[in-house]
Amino acid sequence: MTSLTFYGGVNEVGGNKILLEDKDTKVLLDFGMSFGRRGDYFDEFMSPRTPTGLKDFLEMGLIPNIKNAYRTDLLKMMDRTDTETDIDAVLLTHAHADHAYCISFLNENIPLYMGDTCKLLLEAIEGRTARDFEREILSFKPRPLVRSDEEIQRDVRTFRTGDKFKIGSLEVEPIHVDHSVPGAYGFIIYTSSGPVVYTGDIRLHGTKPEMTQDFVKKAIEVKPIALLAEGTRINDLESDESEQKVYNDCNSHVEKSDKLAIADFNFKDMDRFRTFYNIAKENGRKLVININDTLFLEKLAQDPQLNLPKPDDENILIYKPKKTIWKTFEKQYLENTNALTAEELVGKQEKLLCAFSFWDFGAMIDMKPKSGGLYLHSASEPFNEEGKLDYKRVDLWLDHFGLNRIQSHCSGHSKGKDLLEIVKSINSDMLFPIHTESPDSYKKITDKITIVQESKKYEIG
Repeated sequence: MTSLTFYGGVNEVGGNKILLEDKDTKVLLDFGMSFGRRGDYFDEFMSPRTPTGLKDFLEMGLIPNIKNAYRTDLLKMMDRTDTETDIDAVLLTHAHADHAYCISFLNENIPLYMGDTCKLLLEAIEGRTARDFEREILSFKPRPLVRSDEEIQRDVRTFRTGDKFKIGSLEVEPIHVDHSVPGAYGFIIYTSSGPVVYTGDIRLHGTKPEMTQDFVKKAIEVKPIALLAEGTRINDLESDESEQKVYNDCNSHVEKSDKLAIADFNFKDMDRFRTFYNIAKENGRKLVININDTLFLEKLAQDPQLNLPKPDDENILIYKPKKTIWKTFEKQYLENTNALTAEELVGKQEKLLCAFSFWDFGAMIDMKPKSGGLYLHSASEPFNEEGKLDYKRVDLWLDHFGLNRIQSHCSGHSKGKDLLEIVKSINSDMLFPIHTESPDSYKKITDKITIVQESKKYEIG
């Protein structure tokens, strides 16, 4: 008997939490944060209470009440005794928060399977963040926190395309897909009832469409009994978006500017990083990165397939913000010749392209940019995969300093037309639309569709 239970990603973008059961084997497909649901109850000034363990998360439905799934230390804080897990693994598609962050709460004895690059990215995320209750994915310190060096390292098992591995009654084949973060995968899962295909997040209009094509080709070959397909942009009209278009749009503005240029994008998107790195280099500018982002480059440069510069690259400057306490990884860059304060950047503005998010805007108070500079905003997806920006507040800052706003973005998710073609070509016996607010839209191409209900178990095969 094989079944699927959807605990997240149902009628929402993100928050994927899917339990696959086959004979005596239980595997979670992603275990991510639901931004919409979390935002309904909490914000940046009101977070779930950590001294109560998982109580706030369970009460507000931010995580499902699954027996035998969660960390022993957090359960003890709630006087729960279900400390032994019967879940055999988590298969993580990629490192975005809406797929990964609730792994922090899972039982420490559950092995985590992820791509090599995904692990590097998560190491950077954890290394950049103070001990964050919701970002303790690869390791954690048992709660309640005590003055101790005790740290639990999770059992992390990595893979690349071409690998296959067994988990109980299952055989899993990960295949790379193109997305807005490196190290993204879809899964072909061979169950006792037949193959199950899980897309994760995919696109065909990015820099590496051949990776998604590899995945789709294999999915067609195996003739799956069930397809779990994302549908973030299922209703989006056709567009000409591409990473090349982002380059062309933004480069044309930088070429004509003799003032400060700021590029605001998700720094985990290495395609976007390359775009702005190349724009800066080709226009005789230096790409300025916040010292807090150096760890992303340091970690991801370890993957030779990504071909990324390191933070000490001759075309990169490191911005040192005003702060008194520095993280361990930041300290190694403080004395670098390419590490500069905002005041030291003032006289170089026409030769700079600053990779600054809204949270770095304070630097402009010290840099005093001349009116007419550029703010190149290159992110627009729902919740920006990581959280909403207050655009009104951003506009007030831009108006104050006289910066011109330019919008140019290439989504990490397939256009509606591409999604329909992918799902139609795979032609599975059953279709489960997830990671979408419009699952009904797939009825245009198939009548084999199941509109998922949260927490309901579906038998397949």
